[in-house]
Amino acid sequence: MKIVVVGTGYVGLVTGTCFAEVGIDVICVDIDEKKINNLKNGILPIYEPGLEELVIQNSQTGRLSFSTNLAESIKDASVAFIAVGTPPGEDGSADLKYVLAVAREIGENMNSYGVVVTKSTVPVGTSHKVKAEIQNALDKRGLQIPFAIASNPEFLKEGAAVDDFLKPDRIIVGVETKEAEEIMRRLYKPFLLNGHPILFMDIASAEMTKYAANAMLATKISFMNDIANLCELLGADVNWVRKGIGSDPRIGNKFIYPGIGYGGSCFPKDVKALVKTAKEHGHDLRILQAVEDVNDDQKLVLFNKVKTHFKGDLKNKTFALWGLSFKPKTDDMREAPSLVIIDELLKAGAVVKAYDPIAMKEAKHIVGDKIVYCKDKEDALIDADALLIATEWPEFRSPNFKVIEKLLKNKIIFDGRNIYDVDEMKELGFTYYCIGIKS
Repeated sequence: MKIVVVGTGYVGLVTGTCFAEVGIDVICVDIDEKKINNLKNGILPIYEPGLEELVIQNSQTGRLSFSTNLAESIKDASVAFIAVGTPPGEDGSADLKYVLAVAREIGENMNSYGVVVTKSTVPVGTSHKVKAEIQNALDKRGLQIPFAIASNPEFLKEGAAVDDFLKPDRIIVGVETKEAEEIMRRLYKPFLLNGHPILFMDIASAEMTKYAANAMLATKISFMNDIANLCELLGADVNWVRKGIGSDPRIGNKFIYPGIGYGGSCFPKDVKALVKTAKEHGHDLRILQAVEDVNDDQKLVLFNKVKTHFKGDLKNKTFALWGLSFKPKTDDMREAPSLVIIDELLKAGAVVKAYDPIAMKEAKHIVGDKIVYCKDKEDALIDADALLIATEWPEFRSPNFKVIEKLLKNKIIFDGRNIYDVDEMKELGFTYYCIGIKS
């Protein structure tokens, strides 16, 4: 079976590479010529643990190839995945222009029956628009080539995307014909051998499942952050509260860690898009709107603690910032809380010295020369008035506190991820601020 994956971002590149890993011939297509040339040379546009090795291995075997020519690549393909970006518009709705442009080009070049699968996260009803674009293109060519559409949303966690694809919790596929279902079942057969479930459903339900899943996870995060803020006011310890409710199997212990808000490519965009879709149909998703509002406020919590401690005077003060990516094991800084913290500190006249194990290059692209980029975490501490932690990278979890004490001007840590023990920090003589525990 030959498949084509259009788009070489997180979703497209992981999808294409993992299908190649189980023996399927895959062509990954992108209009960015530089990106494709880099991929041919084993240079990836993203950081994702384990992905680079698989790309190089499968490229060498010939199962995985890269091209800018969709017209040539689509010929004789059994399945074509659309995995291009759907960035949020100003009103929060998902921008479908790239998805529909790919659908149009597929219709302009396909020469035999195939299944066109929407892999990008798209609003309910998008697959019908994709089908219309393909059909219109075929009509203009005067051809009657049969095809089917499907929805196959991804559930990949950045930082663990390869494992998530190769060992999925579940595979969701929306189809409208039995023939499309059989092709998709055959395609995913290598992933089902270890008992991983595949759920076939109608296309609208598959599209909705992706949004509903991310919205539920975002809700758990914002709920816990709201509870954490209340814990601080009441003198409760959010860590004990988290353990107490997490032991209830109806709730579970995942996604209930307090922090400084969620970010990344999925949760912010998908919550906004689902709220917008509901409004377009005359329905207000009041809980989700609150989830988004809480998250926006939570990104300011650490800065507000800094501002309060220094009595509102941050001008010419220097702050070490550990962590830039929205979470560990990725260089993704989309909607990262660190960006809000940096912006607020700079507006207050402070100097920011930042370090991240992976995301420094991405930070320079987004933030530019507004901050100081440090060679390591210790370098960021030198002559800083306090340390702020925005991402819970493993290397930050067990630092040498004597070195921190020596390099910082003041023994002050603002921990947005609760990675240190409050009692230990007191014993060491640090002024320690975290989330959900009264200082």
